[in-house]
This record gives sequence, structure tokens and C-alpha cells, in this order.
Amino acid sequence: MEGELVSGPGSAATDRFALARRAVAAIGTTFDDRRTAVELASFLVEEVCESATVDLYGPREAGRAPGESLRSAAVAGRRDLLDSLEKAPRDQISVRALDAGHPITTSSAHGGAALVTLSVPLLAWDRVYGVALALRAGLPFDDQETAAVHYAARLAAAHLRHAEEQREAGPRVWDLRKVLPAAPERTHPDVELASRYVPGGTGGRVGGDWYETLHLPSGRVLLAVGDVMGHGLDAAVDMNAYRSTLRYLASTDLAPHGILRRLDAMLSAESGRRPATCLLALLDPADGTALLASAGHLPPVLFHADGTAGPVPLRVGPPIGTGPGTGLAAHEATRLPLAGDDTLLMFTYGLIERRGEDVETSLARLSGLRTGPGAGAGELLDGILGDFLCGAGPGSGQADVDVALLAARRRPGP
Repeated sequence: MEGELVSGPGSAATDRFALARRAVAAIGTTFDDRRTAVELASFLVEEVCESATVDLYGPREAGRAPGESLRSAAVAGRRDLLDSLEKAPRDQISVRALDAGHPITTSSAHGGAALVTLSVPLLAWDRVYGVALALRAGLPFDDQETAAVHYAARLAAAHLRHAEEQREAGPRVWDLRKVLPAAPERTHPDVELASRYVPGGTGGRVGGDWYETLHLPSGRVLLAVGDVMGHGLDAAVDMNAYRSTLRYLASTDLAPHGILRRLDAMLSAESGRRPATCLLALLDPADGTALLASAGHLPPVLFHADGTAGPVPLRVGPPIGTGPGTGLAAHEATRLPLAGDDTLLMFTYGLIERRGEDVETSLARLSGLRTGPGAGAGELLDGILGDFLCGAGPGSGQADVDVALLAARRRPGP
């Protein structure tokens, strides 16, 4: 019959696939454990039950039973169903599921109807992070609904495990950041330097953004900003590999594009290195120029004494670590004249990355900022961060990723 919906042999599998996609989109949007618990409980109520709770393990204490260290993290749906199930029986149901390591279904009376409770441990890689309860009055959960609750619980547990790893890695990442500390505020007789670094988001998420300044024996200054793809300990390890190799290559007195070519060739040969973007600027205060080269990185913005600004047009080569197949001519240099009061701003993508806004719009907004007369390099950076991360404009708010900024200008002569 025309217009009639006919279920085929694959329709059940299609429904399960669609439900799995909704679970992936709804659960684990942050590294916050309680937020993950709330997302899990809300998903269960929306998809399979009338009420849901999620309990997570707190700090273990010697001599306490596993169930006694559970703490309530989220409740969703009908509270009357939850209230009708007293706490002691509810805890017993949770402990039974935790002991069994798989979903447990129980039934009790509720207003003349059966109250069905499905208890599922939050299990990932043989580690239990808590337990979820799905409740409803009426029919028991069928096999497909039980599988859906089980899948959502395993997905939430995987995110809890990932968040735990990020928190554990955080101190090690920051220790690695201190191994090769940049010193951009170190006094240079002819160049004023300033830098800022803002960690992105919450929950211990650490990225691979970095900056570096190297004062060369010739009196020139090499500035670098870079961004290793990804987050966490691996990104920090690769970030320090790039920084240490950059320092070595800078000592050979190569031009910026030569440094990028050698950096790409050396680190592409090391298996498992993550690609990275990098922008180099070799400042020569004696002749008032900067030699710039970019490996997949955003262009710098040049702020003039009259308050106007604009991005510097560059030839952009491929990111570092993408291999020698890109060719030796992939990275090229651009010479930029610098007036006495010009300030060169270099930054990582996190400064202008905003959902729903393209890069060109964000760059135009950055170039539209106006600096006050006599503002120093540090004041310029503070003003930019205040406008982009703390202000009320379309690009303001806590950045989702790290932000690194580096500003440089020639000091006035005697």
C-alpha cells in the first residue's frame, strides 16, 4: 500500500545504530564527572525509562564495603518512582549489579503496578566507576532496552576513565612544560617582548600550544609560536620535542624557512610524532625588518602606532611532521618592514576559534582592535585577552582550547 511503512529485516539493527549515535552525542561532552552522570541519567529517561539515577564512587576508605563509597551524582525523571524505592533496597540492588558485573533487573509493587528497576554497573577496562539505575512502572525492560542501558553505561564509564587519565596526566604535563621554559620577558636591548598563556576549558584538559624566544649572538631575535595537534601527555611530549629541536636548529643560524624545512625532515622521521603548526619570525632590530615563515599556522597581526592593524600576508607551507613528500620549497620566507612603533602579534588558533564564526571573520575582528597611545607590548596582550576571552562581544568567553600569545616591537633608539 502506498505510504505504508514496512519494517525490513535490518530495521532493528538500524534502530540500535541510531540509538548508539544519540548516546555518543549526548554523553561525555566534558571532563566533569558529575556532568557525565547527569548526561547519562537524562539520556536514559529520554530513551528507555521514567526515572534514572547515577551513583559514582567516591574516595575509597579502608574497611568500607564497595556500596558504601558510592555517592549520588545525578537524578532524572519522575521522583515519585525513586522515592517509592527506599534507599536500603536501592543500595542492595546497586551492590548486586556491582558484584555481578552485569545488568540486574528487580521488580516491586508501586501503586498497584510493578515497579521495574534495571541496575547496570559503569564498567570500563575492568574498572567500575559507579552504577546506574533505570526505573519505570509497568512492563519489564526487554532485551533491546537492556542492551541500550548497558551501552550507555559503558559509554559513560569510558568517558569517566578518560577524564581520570587527563587529571592524572595534568601534573606530568606541567612538569614537562617546565623542562624547556621560554623566557620572552628576558631583557633585550633593542626589542620589547611580552607573552601570555591561557589554559583552555576545565577538567585538566592540556593542549600542545607553545611559544619560544631565542636571543641570537647576531643581536637578532627568533620568535616562535606553535600548536601540536591533540591534547594530553602525548601532545606535551611532542611539543617539547619540537621546542628542543627548534633551539638546536636556531643555533645553526638558518633562516626561518630553512629551520621549518629541517624541523619537518627531522621530526617526520620519528615514528608516532604528531603534526604541528609553527610560525617563526626572525627580528633584526638593526635594519628594522622581520623574516617570517609559516608551517600551517595563522598569520601574525601587525599593530601600527596610529592604532590600525591587519594580518600579515604570508605564504603558508604544510604543518611540521607531514613528511618530506611536501618538497623542499614548501616553506618560504616573507620579509616584513617594521616601523619603530609597530607591534608584531603572534598567537595560536585558540585565540580566535569560536563556534559558528569563520577564521576570516575572527581575524578581521582581531585586526579591528584599537590600541591606546603609548601602550606597551604587555598592555596590548592584556587588552586582546580582555576583549576576546573576558569581554561581552561575540568572541568572548572561556576558550575551549589553550591560547598562547607573543608580542614584539623594536625599542626606540638612543
